Amino acid sequence: MMRQLVTSPKTVYRHTSYHKQTKNHWARDDPAFVVVCCALVAATAVAYCLAFGHGFGRSLLTILSVVAIDFLAVGAGIATAGWAVSNRFLRRKSQHSHAVEQSVEWMYAWDIHCNAFFPMFLLLGVLQLALCPLLLMQRFVARLLSAALWAVGTSYYFYITFLGYSALPFLEKTEVFLYPIGGVVAILPLSILLGLSPTSLMLKWYFPGR
Repeated sequence: MMRQLVTSPKTVYRHTSYHKQTKNHWARDDPAFVVVCCALVAATAVAYCLAFGHGFGRSLLTILSVVAIDFLAVGAGIATAGWAVSNRFLRRKSQHSHAVEQSVEWMYAWDIHCNAFFPMFLLLGVLQLALCPLLLMQRFVARLLSAALWAVGTSYYFYITFLGYSALPFLEKTEVFLYPIGGVVAILPLSILLGLSPTSLMLKWYFPGR
């Protein structure tokens, strides 16, 4: 499934509808995907700390915060926001008085976050680390490539989020989850004009004084 999230995310959500038919709920039963994501995030954080960190204790705190806060806590907040917005504003009005009202499960909103996070992590975690020698060069091309990488990674996150909610037949107007991509597109040329490198800013955030 991880490969499909990168190459064909629509297929993942087709399988989700089959899961609903057989299990009578949308969310995954198995937490293995979350465990694997945590392990990959931790391993990548270790690699960043080996390249840019300052001491064992500080690096350990960085690794723990990346997993516990950046992935789990922030992800839970995003999932809660998507769950609340979709249930409050996006549910279709039933045409039949006796129809059973359906709602978005919080765990399904969490699954959507995890699905959307994985390809973004590959781009902004793994690929960015491999390209750091190029991205950190004090040149226009390096800043352009860094900004483009972050734009693609974050936009893909919102696209997969949209696919997740649009897969639910009782929701409408799920294109609202695509709106943040407009903000990403607007910020991209601005960051380039200001000479900002998202890669440099990220490293300064996690490794101040680098």
